[in-house]
Amino acid sequence: MSISYIYPEFEVIRNDNRCIACRVCERQCANEVHFFDPQRGVMMSDESKCVNCQRCVSLCPTRALKIVKSNCTLRENANWQMDTITEIYKQANSGGVLLSSMGNPKPFPVYWDKILINASQVTNPSIDPLREPMETRVFLGKKPQKVDRDQDGHLVCKLPPQIELSMPVMFSAMSYGSISYNAHASLARAAQKLGVLYNTGEGGLHEDFYCYGENTIVQVASGRFGVHEDYLKAGAAIEIKMGQGAKPGIGGHLPGAKIVGDVSRTRMIPEGSDAISPAPHHDIYSIEDLRQLVFSLKEATAYKKPVIVKVAAVHNIAAIASGIARSGADIIAIDGFRGGTGAAPTRIRDNVGIPIELALAAVDQRLRDEGIRNNVSLVVGGSIRSASDIVKAIALGADACYIATAALLALGCHLCRTCQTGKCNWGIATQRPELVKRLNPDIGSERLVNLMDAWRHEIKELMGGMGINSIEALRGNRLMLRGIGLTEKELEILGISHAGE
Repeated sequence: MSISYIYPEFEVIRNDNRCIACRVCERQCANEVHFFDPQRGVMMSDESKCVNCQRCVSLCPTRALKIVKSNCTLRENANWQMDTITEIYKQANSGGVLLSSMGNPKPFPVYWDKILINASQVTNPSIDPLREPMETRVFLGKKPQKVDRDQDGHLVCKLPPQIELSMPVMFSAMSYGSISYNAHASLARAAQKLGVLYNTGEGGLHEDFYCYGENTIVQVASGRFGVHEDYLKAGAAIEIKMGQGAKPGIGGHLPGAKIVGDVSRTRMIPEGSDAISPAPHHDIYSIEDLRQLVFSLKEATAYKKPVIVKVAAVHNIAAIASGIARSGADIIAIDGFRGGTGAAPTRIRDNVGIPIELALAAVDQRLRDEGIRNNVSLVVGGSIRSASDIVKAIALGADACYIATAALLALGCHLCRTCQTGKCNWGIATQRPELVKRLNPDIGSERLVNLMDAWRHEIKELMGGMGINSIEALRGNRLMLRGIGLTEKELEILGISHAGE
């Protein structure tokens, strides 16, 4: 055994009385955990390869399997925990940078869970969303500072380009390459059915999905992969990706093993070559440079499409957003430190950035203080987990929310956190054809629609209980929020009172 040997994190428990050696688990496991021993005539397991994706457990016809967390661990130490020691062993063996996927798993505070929603009682009656009108539509883009009328007193309704959403939710950026063709198809179809938008991510737009253009946000990242005139004109909006919550301050990297076939053609790079997005856009080193790109994209699309600028939530985010609001951008997307990713350096993912709740509140207040809040719409993401998170985000000042991890969970993701390997057993974060086909786009899009329909109903119920009948009336209405278990400074930044006040 190696000096750095650690007992596998998970154990495969097989009930020999139930197992019929049908070998379904062997065929279904992309990690090659299960195998048949012909001499003994029984199924065996190599637990060192198990990532606890639950594929074998779900599909075992006799329910003979379960995966449990191993109780064989190193001696307890509050400072030198097992994860820390294991990571040191890995780096001592390889000399490499640690990579991780999905969002930050550390036990930092989740502020959504420390914010409570107020409800109407006697003096301000609640609203029954089943019997009374309830408006969940939102429009994203620049808004006029005041109501204008012509000389005859009629309203002047000329607005800059807007995105119309049936509810304040969009599917966040996940590139073709980091996720599969079938995953993108599921997101695109669901967005069309729901009347919302999905985001291509930085990998370009597959030719099959141009038909969903009215429900698509096309992204321009530092690598400019897949960016050309038709691509820019295909979407309903264009997003400039300056950063993302899982890896603020660094670029992107899709391994060459995933740059195959249509992924290569869509990104317009050779097969097998690594797709590396540099950390900065090499033509953007100031707000003035950003403004030039914003207006270049507007010029390329005849000023018919709103431009979004996506940034990670960092400590000076309010000042950054103030500059972006003056750059000509129509929408600012802010991604919190719990945002997911296909791959990121572990140290970056777990230690860089700030919670989206604090970033959102600070940005909204700064823009209001400067009198430019209507210059831009705010979209926030980074672990939006439920309808109540959306309602709280809007009350803190957001116009809409991005979701990604929640959407992947609806498609069947089991959050095993091994996206970077390309061996996703559920057909989502992979380009292997035999794995991709495991995700049925018809079923996937139906599950996404079901999830959003459920959330829409819950949003209406929550608003009705608050005595509010539209998203617009909820936006920035912090009087409807109260904090619990928060410090005075946290309450100050969030701009809400403590429960009981």
